[in-house]
Amino acid sequence: MEKVSIKADTREGIGVKGTLSQIRAEKKVPAVVYGGHKEPVSITVTVKDLEKIMKAGKNTVVEMNLGGANELVLVKEVQFHAVTDAPIHADFQRVSMKDKMDVVVPLKLEGTPADVANYGAIIEHILREIEVRALVSAIPHEIVLDITPMTINKGILAGDIKLPQGVELLTDKEAPVVHLAIPKDDTPAPAPAAADAAAAQPESSSTKGKKDEEGNLTKGTEAKK
Repeated sequence: MEKVSIKADTREGIGVKGTLSQIRAEKKVPAVVYGGHKEPVSITVTVKDLEKIMKAGKNTVVEMNLGGANELVLVKEVQFHAVTDAPIHADFQRVSMKDKMDVVVPLKLEGTPADVANYGAIIEHILREIEVRALVSAIPHEIVLDITPMTINKGILAGDIKLPQGVELLTDKEAPVVHLAIPKDDTPAPAPAAADAAAAQPESSSTKGKKDEEGNLTKGTEAKK
């Protein structure tokens, strides 16, 4: 099991104006660590350490040194600035190597089905992550799906995914993960039949005149009434 080691500091001055700005100016990120039957603690970690964790992959076990003591944690959430995309806050959860956890694992597609080339099928990736339960040491960063054998008539459901040993699926087994779709036919509709085409033609001058005359006659008759 791969671990990433970082150092965290207890965060002071909570609620004091300007404290968060000062933390971020020092290239640090305000965060909180919770769980493990202990009280939540407000902390700071460096941007460099947080980026190291994210680069290692989702569900990476982190060995956090806080106040001289080491704790194992997982990153539960990272918030980013809407404009700069810089990390502005992080949540860490304490974990135990003896306990199972419910986590979300990303799904990565690999390969190209033959029907993509043969029929112009389009790959539709519907479910991009699944929820699983496993010991911390067995939690995968991601699950790779080989979709090469997939056909138009046979997609992949969550229950079809082969999970690593010790990993239990929590997502509905019938949930569709990926399938192939046939593009809509944009071929123009055929020209109308000759009779329909004739019926659609503008009225001739002789026909139009006859109708005008009939219209005038009817109007005149109504006037006499």
